[in-house]
Amino acid sequence: MNALTHLNGNLETPDISGVSFGRSADGMAVALVGDNAFAMVPASDGKHYLATGWRIRRPMPEWTRNDFYGHSGELADAAAFRNAVLEQAEHSQEKKALARRDARIAASTPWGASQGATIYADGVIFYDTASHGGFHLSAERNAQVHPILRADGGWYEEDECWAIVAIHFPHLFTSFERRCAGRTIKDSWPDAWEKIFGTVLGPGESRERDRVAFEKQHAADWIVIAAITSDHEKGSVECVATRGGKRGQAVEERRFLVPSTEYRVGQFGFVIDEARHRAWDGPSDFVARRGSAP
Repeated sequence: MNALTHLNGNLETPDISGVSFGRSADGMAVALVGDNAFAMVPASDGKHYLATGWRIRRPMPEWTRNDFYGHSGELADAAAFRNAVLEQAEHSQEKKALARRDARIAASTPWGASQGATIYADGVIFYDTASHGGFHLSAERNAQVHPILRADGGWYEEDECWAIVAIHFPHLFTSFERRCAGRTIKDSWPDAWEKIFGTVLGPGESRERDRVAFEKQHAADWIVIAAITSDHEKGSVECVATRGGKRGQAVEERRFLVPSTEYRVGQFGFVIDEARHRAWDGPSDFVARRGSAP
C-alpha cells in the first residue's frame, strides 16, 4: 500500500521512506517523520497549506489542528502533500549524515551577541542570536566565494544570503537545502547565477527577473496599491491604483471598483483593466486606511 493510499484512512504504517501517513481526528491528511509532524491544513478558497508540529505524543487519529503551528507554504493537492513530506524525510536522513555540531561559541555578529552556534565544517559556522542569525565564513573560506556574491567580513544572514554559502559549499548541505539555495539565488541574484553557472534564466525561473519584466510591461497601466471590500457597492472591491504601481505624495492616484470574484493579487500586483473595471469617485470605504497594502 503506497503513501497516497495512506491518506485515505487512519493508517500509520511507515512506507519504505520511513514516513507514516494518516488522518487526524478532524479529517486532515497528516504525516510523521521522526519527531516532526506535518498536516495538510485547509485554507480559504479550497486551498491547503503545509503545517508543522513537533513531538506529538498521541496516535495520529487523535491529532487535531491545534497540534500544528508552523506554516510552510501552499499545497496544491494530496500528491503535493506527499511529495513535501517525503522531501522532508530525505532532508532529515541526509542531515543526520552530515558532520554538523552544535556548540556554545561567544561571538559578536552583525545581528547581536551569539546565543548558540552550529559548526558545519572548519571555517563555516552558523550563529543564532536573539533576533536573527546567519553564517560566518573564515577568511580562507570566504575567499572561495565568487566575487560577485562575496560579503566583506564573511557574514551571510539567514533569510537569503545563507544560499550563497550553500552553493559554494554544497557538500555541507542536504539535497533539499541545495534546491532551496538554487531557487533563492535565481530569485534574488539572477545575474550572479548566470555568471557563475554559465546559463541563461528564462521567464518563470527568477522572481527578480519576472518582477522587472512585469514592471516594464505595465509601466503605463494602473496597478493596485491598496484595496478594501466595498460596503457601498456590494460584491466589489474598492481599489486605489497608480501608474506602474508607483508610490509617493506626488503620484496620481485613482479609484476603481473590481468585482470581488475577479480580485486576486498576483505575484507583483493586480493590474486594472480600464475597459472592464469601473472608475469610482463615489463614497470611499478607506477613510483613514488609504495607502494600506493590498
